Amino acid sequence: MLKVRNGGGDATPVTWEAVRPLVEQAVQEVLTMREREGHALAVELEGRLGGMERGAALIAERAPLRLAAELDRLKKAVAELAAGVKIDEQRLALEVAVMADRVDITEELVRFRTHLAACRQALGGDAGVGVGKQLGFLAQELLREVNTMGSKANDAAITQAVIA
Repeated sequence: MLKVRNGGGDATPVTWEAVRPLVEQAVQEVLTMREREGHALAVELEGRLGGMERGAALIAERAPLRLAAELDRLKKAVAELAAGVKIDEQRLALEVAVMADRVDITEELVRFRTHLAACRQALGGDAGVGVGKQLGFLAQELLREVNTMGSKANDAAITQAVIA
């Protein structure tokens, strides 16, 4: 038996059976609200994942172009610095290969896309409460990959995509 205070300060006895329907209704309303909010958040996050995916596609498209531009830039810079001295093309090609390896973002793009897929899987799954922690972890991993791409970019279009 529960006791509920009335307006005068006195306690009125109330049975669980009398209160139970109100508690069950309140619980059901909270669960319905959480489901509605979760769906709205999933839709919002899906839109943001799509934007990140489009950014990754732009970066993947731009990455090989920036290497070719970097090669041209290096050739011009070396020609200027050499001031008419013959340049060893093999040595230049080797230096460009080393530079290309250092700034290659293929691995980061692969991991980024894998994390995006994992986010979608978490959003579409039935993970319940744990999905927030999983998405938080994946957000950190996405940020780590995009930061690495940005630091390796040396290209305005890629930098803009990273910032976006």
